[in-house]
Amino acid sequence: MFKIMIMDVVNLREFYSSKLGIAAERSISMALSAMWNTTKTRNERILAMGYPPPFLDRFASDIKQCMAFMPAAQGAVQWPMGETSATALVYDEELPLADSSVDKILMVHLLEHSESPEDTLREAWRVLAPNGTILLVLPNRRGLWARFEHTPFGTGRPFSRGQISALLRNAMFSPDAWSDALHFPPTKRDNFLSMQPGLERIGRKIWPVFSGVIIVEATKKMYQGLPATARSLRKAFVPVLIPQTNSRNSKDRC
Repeated sequence: MFKIMIMDVVNLREFYSSKLGIAAERSISMALSAMWNTTKTRNERILAMGYPPPFLDRFASDIKQCMAFMPAAQGAVQWPMGETSATALVYDEELPLADSSVDKILMVHLLEHSESPEDTLREAWRVLAPNGTILLVLPNRRGLWARFEHTPFGTGRPFSRGQISALLRNAMFSPDAWSDALHFPPTKRDNFLSMQPGLERIGRKIWPVFSGVIIVEATKKMYQGLPATARSLRKAFVPVLIPQTNSRNSKDRC
């Protein structure tokens, strides 16, 4: 059975503040920008899930209304910084939103760590408006980044294009556009990081199949019924106050 490692929010924040993380964010954002219709997103209700702050900061000027939902197992940080928080800590299979309440969903550092990627995508389908779109950023099974655990892209479940297509279609999404990013090695060495822009251009032309992440945009389909599935009960942890007892009295009562 595949064991999923999850980077908590502290590790994610530290990674994206490092030189390697900044280079990774730049590479992924360049690929996302080709799919990010700035004219359209200014009027859309956007939901970002997983750990999206580095990418939301990049597109903040083109976003009018946005929420950042972070999974309970990972933890959450405030976004945007210095403003009223738009962040919530949630279970990705039980979103606190009404049906058809958002126009676009961005998922990054989420699906590869989800207990059930199918249920997570079906819940995304529920909250998306008709003809809404979803953007997924997922570790590439063939890529080098999925083989090293010092980055968030090596701590979850990697995917191939075929697996992503099957997941999307089973959740009633139609894949429309594909892209990729992270075509440079996941090394912390300054000499390699200084060559990142050049390596990225070369890799995109020569070995795109071995990219670190796969990016896909898909549209919500409306012409098919979605079967209801039984959902197992989730354990809820409730804080309880435990009274302190005197050790001597405790022994006397035994």
